[in-house]
Amino acid sequence: MSTLTGIPLPTDRCVRVWFGEHVIAEYTDEPEAAMKYQAAMTRRFASLRVTIEPAVRDVDLS
Repeated sequence: MSTLTGIPLPTDRCVRVWFGEHVIAEYTDEPEAAMKYQAAMTRRFASLRVTIEPAVRDVDLS
C-alpha cells in the first residue's frame, strides 16, 4: 500500500485472484505496481479470474 498507516490512497488499485467465488490472493498498491501484479497473476493463473479495481478505503465511522 502507498501509505505508512496501511490505509489505501484514493488512487490505489486492488488486484484479486479468484477461484470460483473465493479470493485466493489480494494485492493493493499504486496503479503501476498493481497493473504489473495483475499481469503476472494472469500469466501464472491463466484459468482463474484476475480482477483489478479501485481500492476501498476502510473508514471508521465511530
